[in-house]
Amino acid sequence: MTFVNSSAHRASARISRALALALVPMIGACDGGALAQTATGSVGTLASVDPSSHPQMTPQAIMAAAANFPQCIGALWPQAAKRGISRASFDAATRGLEPDLQIMELLDRQPEFTKPVWEYLDILVNEKRIATGREMLKQYAPIFDSVERTFGVDRHVITAIWGIESNYGPQGGERPVIRSTATLACVGRRQNYFRDEFLAALEILHRGDVPAEHLKGSWAGAFGPTQFMPTSFKRFALDFDGDGRRNVVTSIPDMLASTANNLKKDGWHAGASWGYEVSLPENFDFMLADRSIRKTLREWESLGVRRAGGRGFPRQSDVASLLVPAGAKGPAFIVIDNFRSIMKYNPSESYALAIGHLADRIRGSDPFIQPWPRDQLPLSRTERHELQERLAALGFYRGGADGRLGASTRAAIRGFQARRGLVPDGFASSKLLENLRAARGSSAR
Repeated sequence: MTFVNSSAHRASARISRALALALVPMIGACDGGALAQTATGSVGTLASVDPSSHPQMTPQAIMAAAANFPQCIGALWPQAAKRGISRASFDAATRGLEPDLQIMELLDRQPEFTKPVWEYLDILVNEKRIATGREMLKQYAPIFDSVERTFGVDRHVITAIWGIESNYGPQGGERPVIRSTATLACVGRRQNYFRDEFLAALEILHRGDVPAEHLKGSWAGAFGPTQFMPTSFKRFALDFDGDGRRNVVTSIPDMLASTANNLKKDGWHAGASWGYEVSLPENFDFMLADRSIRKTLREWESLGVRRAGGRGFPRQSDVASLLVPAGAKGPAFIVIDNFRSIMKYNPSESYALAIGHLADRIRGSDPFIQPWPRDQLPLSRTERHELQERLAALGFYRGGADGRLGASTRAAIRGFQARRGLVPDGFASSKLLENLRAARGSSAR
């Protein structure tokens, strides 16, 4: 069978019919109208896709990419062949494949980037996850012993990743990884990145490490209890149970060892923490609350930073940064290199904080001492975009307006706050947005 010819023609015809039915409501989505479900159900809904975020994310661009989907997949065959994937494996995986356009709605909605950190932690660090994590440690104690001895990675952190990624289940989603990565490889704003993920997923099937019926996961293609992306699987997955396959889905030894191997190769330091909750002195210089600023714990103590609860830091020579994810009115944290290793697993400070805190709670530590500023109203998606656009217009922000309030956005906020005589804590609040709306380029700079 030749996918590019006959199958591509039939698939293109199916998608074209669906797109024709969706044409009018999809264009209406540009003005906020809803896109009706198509006859085939393969196009999904695009009503909430933000057409201003990226030219490849407009309804028209998505329609065009979806119509070209069979040709896009077929054009990837030469790259697949270079990776040693057989034609039979390629055809079996891609035969009849259609895009899952519901994914386009999810592309910019990851909660670790959009929810206030306290809401994110409320959802993920709870008594049930803590208790189940302790049960998992007991149930698989011999495996955890072997993994921790081999890799030097804290078993509580591995357990926390398992708990947060899949709630200790066998997988973190039901979407076929091949379809999800193929969709993202041919449609939307991250095609270059996801082409490699799609090809890596094809390699997994060709090698037989994970059978197709188990290769299911999130909308982004992450799979297994600890959510490996296909390319991460290639780099870090191990056959720890010795059965000849690297199966991070159904083999607990493979899954735990592969997760530990990932963290170790991403710089995990054995015997060290991820970080500590701290208290700050009055009139503290919040311009220091930046992950690019690194000092030893001894140096932080000399600036008046103290571990919350009155305990001392166990390793004074550890190099750390200060994190204030909710600004001056919320908890503060000293984060060490292991926090950065967790962020390589998922590049979100909220995620790394959730992993570290859940690991500590499973270990038996107390909740955070300082309260979160829950009276602060979270910014909407539109407001987050506006905030970044206004910071850019005033010369403080150089990134794209993606609605993700990460380290670069916080640095821009601190710059604006400092210039305006505000506490430069980098916190994106509704009050800050009001200040930005009132600002003028000449007075803000």
